[in-house]
Amino acid sequence: MLVLLPPSESKWAGPARGAPVRLEALSSPGLTAPRERVLDALVEVSARPDAPSVLGAGASLVDVVRANTTLRTRPAAPAARVYTGVLFDALDLPSLPATAARRVLVVSALWGLLGPRDRVPGYRLSMGTDLPGVGPLAAFWRPHLQRALEPSGVVVDCRSAAYAAAWVPGAATAERTVAVRVLREGKVVSHAAKHTRGLLARHLLTRPGSPPRTPAALLDAVTESFGAKLLEPARRGATWTLEVEAP
Repeated sequence: MLVLLPPSESKWAGPARGAPVRLEALSSPGLTAPRERVLDALVEVSARPDAPSVLGAGASLVDVVRANTTLRTRPAAPAARVYTGVLFDALDLPSLPATAARRVLVVSALWGLLGPRDRVPGYRLSMGTDLPGVGPLAAFWRPHLQRALEPSGVVVDCRSAAYAAAWVPGAATAERTVAVRVLREGKVVSHAAKHTRGLLARHLLTRPGSPPRTPAALLDAVTESFGAKLLEPARRGATWTLEVEAP
């Protein structure tokens, strides 16, 4: 089982002291070259007067955008601590056992893919950005992630739409990929969806027994703690959908 997560918009800036990010030390080493390209472009654009506008950041985030210029030198921390917010508070990545943490990947606009123990600084960059020198980031990352991400077993896809566009599973993987949709009284919800996805991921990663290996087994595992329904793919090569009731 693999749990795919979006990053949080809010991020911890990182510790006051420590070593900076080492791209060659991150997991998925095949992504080092595209990471270099996006990082260089982000550092450059973040020094521009119009950087907040280009990066889709409001006036209150000017200092956060400016901090992007120090991404290569600022102390790094485990991604499990850098990502904060509703989903990650509910999931509590830092407390996961090592075996469970290895089943988690965050899809990132800057790093492509990150494991919880990969060390990075906080940053400001969203997947919906058209980054000067790189272009629309979802389209840029798609071929790289297609090569880097070849999961075995069932994939629990908790990504938001912008991040889902950066990796679309092939036909064989789609048969084992389940996109999570959160409902409340039959209606799709937004803010509560992040919290529910965090709780759902936590349950799946820490429950006793073997991880589910099929969409049907995933449904059985989810319904141990949540109301849920599994929808079959709408067409050949499409993914499954798991509708989960928000608590």
